[in-house]
Amino acid sequence: MPFETTDFRTQPAQVAVSQAARGFMAGVYRWMTLGLGLTGVVAWYMASNPQLLAQVWGYKWVLFIAQLGLVIVLSAGVTRLSFGTAAVLFLAYAALTGVTFGTLFYAYTSGSIASAFLVTAGSFAGLSLFATVTKRDLSGWRTFLFMGLIGVVIASVAQIFWPNPMLNFVVACAGVVVFAGLTAYDTQKLRAFAAQGGGVAALSIVGALTLYLDFINLFLSLLRLFGSRRN
Repeated sequence: MPFETTDFRTQPAQVAVSQAARGFMAGVYRWMTLGLGLTGVVAWYMASNPQLLAQVWGYKWVLFIAQLGLVIVLSAGVTRLSFGTAAVLFLAYAALTGVTFGTLFYAYTSGSIASAFLVTAGSFAGLSLFATVTKRDLSGWRTFLFMGLIGVVIASVAQIFWPNPMLNFVVACAGVVVFAGLTAYDTQKLRAFAAQGGGVAALSIVGALTLYLDFINLFLSLLRLFGSRRN
């Protein structure tokens, strides 16, 4: 009966890849948390200064275009941007989001904002854990989630020009489903990349941006669905 042999030379490499993967994901979550914290601080500051918020809000379309531009630059330039440049761009995006989020404190009660944030944080943690421990390949969700995302974006734009309570409810429900799914899908995708030893420095920032956007949009969907509006 032949004996099985183990090539112990491969074990240090496997351990190194595992440690690198854990370090990559830790960096992704660390930067995502930093971005969320910056957004919260800026939003609170803007809400505390209504005159400044009113002045800045007059340029809301400029803010929107700037945010969109930052996302495009980060995503398209992941292989060319240095880590420092990517980090600055990500923090700039988080700060601009905080500026626009200052208006939420005038539309919703502070209690409902806090509740929506806590529910989002709990849901995000649970979905990330699911994506980490499940043996199921979530790549099959890609088409459904992409189509759902397009539908949510189109309906959200329509809601701006033709406000409708029923449409708002449908968009919020769809947003919860889509961004909950994206949280799990993107987490598994990033972990798979890390396990393969992906080494692009700026990618940890782009990964943080991806999960940051999932968190923010899930939060907004839950807030629209369950938030208490001010009179």
